[in-house]
Amino acid sequence: MAGKKNIVLLIVVASLGYFVDIYDLILFNIIKKESMESLHMAPEFGITLFNWQMTGMLIGGLLWGIWGDRKGRVSVLFGSILLYSFANIANAFVSNLTEYSIWRFIAGVGLAGELGAAITLVAENMPTKKRGIGTMIIVTFGALGAVFAFWVSNLSQLSAFIQDLAGIKIENWQTAYIMGGVLGLVLLALRAGTFESSMFHEIKNTKVTKGNFFMLLRDWPTFKKYMACIVIGLPVWFVVGVLIALSDLFIEKYHPGAVGQIKTSEMLMWSYLGLSSGDLLSGLLSQLLKSRRRVIFLNLMGIVVLTGIYLFNQNLSPAGLKTMSYLLGLATGYWALFVTNASEQFGTNIRSTVTATVPNFVRGGVVPITLGFMTLAKGFSIVFWNVKLEFEGMAYAYAAIIVGAVCILLAIWGTYTVKESFHKELNYVEE
Repeated sequence: MAGKKNIVLLIVVASLGYFVDIYDLILFNIIKKESMESLHMAPEFGITLFNWQMTGMLIGGLLWGIWGDRKGRVSVLFGSILLYSFANIANAFVSNLTEYSIWRFIAGVGLAGELGAAITLVAENMPTKKRGIGTMIIVTFGALGAVFAFWVSNLSQLSAFIQDLAGIKIENWQTAYIMGGVLGLVLLALRAGTFESSMFHEIKNTKVTKGNFFMLLRDWPTFKKYMACIVIGLPVWFVVGVLIALSDLFIEKYHPGAVGQIKTSEMLMWSYLGLSSGDLLSGLLSQLLKSRRRVIFLNLMGIVVLTGIYLFNQNLSPAGLKTMSYLLGLATGYWALFVTNASEQFGTNIRSTVTATVPNFVRGGVVPITLGFMTLAKGFSIVFWNVKLEFEGMAYAYAAIIVGAVCILLAIWGTYTVKESFHKELNYVEE
């Protein structure tokens, strides 16, 4: 195991990296409307840009994961930061849909690598009983990047300062992208203090097969375990991608008194504040109970209860909606446990591939999740309209209940399927 000072530095670097990662991931949703209006793009192209970003993350998760198993985790940690930093800066100067799409795709590829590399490094370098603390700190601090993104996107003074300094006209959304890129490049200066995993060094020059994604598909037990690791995280992006990111639909339909008084960006900020708190709470509870699975089950039950309250408690005030956003974020705050659990389920020679692909496949899952929600909502609206049911107007709520139930049930199956990994020794390889 590495020395205490080295581990602390590694956790600091990984936490800051994930902070910038979440900053950029959420920033697009916060400034999407403003940036598209500035570039005279139709609102419907927002889905196109989002899909390009998520496609980049799906591809990037696979590429960075394989690279991490074959060439090392540290190279992924900083290669990914470098890529999404440059993509952020480039995003500030796009002029059309094609350029915006290309740089969102490249940013997505970069964003896909940081978390998996960070979690793998910490899990392999910390003592068995304490590695959950390391991953808890990374995700707890990293989630605050969303709050920082909201703050920067509204900081017109910073845009004015850059405009005076550079002598060019610059808008808030451009400043926010530039800030993300600069933060990432500054972070690279800390690279000298990081170190590679000793477990990776042990197998680096051996003939052990490393980073072969198809090892995860070779037989049913392995594939089932891999799929179980993935579906555990689906409820997180159901909450973030549907209940929060599409909160304007729910507010307009069920909370008319709050229309115009609260933005989706504020809902996102409060939910990520809750998510940060939740990761801290669930991480500490996991250490206390010496279990990942039991705490994840508790979080899933919390999501069930809070989703019901959110969907059927109508006419909430702006303050009430912010509170619900925070509580939903709190319930979904098991992301650190989810990624750590995936990392602990597989051997050193395939661990980076698993830890990078699992969260990014879940993030990519937001596309079918939101598509399923919108399709069901549209179908329910037609049915309710035709038969004049007393439930007319509840289409969004019922669609969300169905999609959410599928995500929750899959997550329960996944959590039940995987083995408890709290005490698991990670120094082994998959044959």
